Amino acid sequence: MRKAKYVRESETVLSEVMMPIHANHYGSVHWGTILRLADEAAFVTATKHARKNVIMASMDHIVFKHPVNIGDLLTMRSRILFVGRSSMDVEVGIETERLKEGKVLKVGSAYLTMVALDDKGAPTEVPRLILKTKEEKLKSGRALARRKRRLTLT
Repeated sequence: MRKAKYVRESETVLSEVMMPIHANHYGSVHWGTILRLADEAAFVTATKHARKNVIMASMDHIVFKHPVNIGDLLTMRSRILFVGRSSMDVEVGIETERLKEGKVLKVGSAYLTMVALDDKGAPTEVPRLILKTKEEKLKSGRALARRKRRLTLT
């Protein structure tokens, strides 16, 4: 029988100040930088849940509502929404803080599917997910619907 874990046990927050190396000549951070950090946050969250090696299997959806600039603090907040046998659907909330202004903007969100691997690189079981709050149950249902759509397209 697989153990079960609460959503909060693997929640992760990663932050990084955006520097000129992260940006284009206009001072806006490359979306690729943001995607890399979203992948890192999802990796940490999935690893904390599974306590195994994990890889990204897919990124379903990402939205950008505001630009991120040099000097901003970019923060990723990630958590598990749904767990299959070996896969975990992870939501990454993306926000930027204009440090000099103290203004925080919701940049967007990303949904990634991470898969746990055993020592031989094959998919392996992960702990079940315990959903406590109404919000957790709602978001898990939405993740399951996205998962079903994704699997019918492949």
